[in-house]
Amino acid sequence: MILPENNHLLNIALIGMAGAGKSTVGPLLADHMQYHFVDTDDLIADSRANSLQQLLDTLGQEQFQALEEQTLLALNLKSHVIATGGSAVYSRPGMKHLQEIALVVWLDVELPDLEARVDNLDSRGLVNPNGTGFAALYRQRFDMYREYADVRIDCTGKGPKEIAREIVEKIRGA
Repeated sequence: MILPENNHLLNIALIGMAGAGKSTVGPLLADHMQYHFVDTDDLIADSRANSLQQLLDTLGQEQFQALEEQTLLALNLKSHVIATGGSAVYSRPGMKHLQEIALVVWLDVELPDLEARVDNLDSRGLVNPNGTGFAALYRQRFDMYREYADVRIDCTGKGPKEIAREIVEKIRGA
């Protein structure tokens, strides 16, 4: 079994780009693990009764990221699969907290696949600090995902159920 430094598996946190499948794979993984599922994007939207895009538009990027960081730092869960927003990796304190309470799993999806899946860039609440295109954003975040991940899952050519099973196998050492 793969264990974080604290030697117990409290939670599993999924990280990766928008379109990587965190919100789709998460509930399947939670079911396999007999865990609960939570999506931090939903927690953020629900906390302000607005969509992520509306929050980003009204708060601005800096305040939105502060809200995202607060949400990550407030997580005090046990036996949960946590789907994070793709921009969670911009918060070092938030990611360090996730590493303390969860095994961090990176859903690594190749750029062409992500581009095919994400066609709503203007409405999905995508944090883009440098205002670059999606490909540049992918390259910018790639090393951050690698830095924070305890486990990397290559999602190339795999469906959500297969990805969830692979995560379970890696965690359980099968």
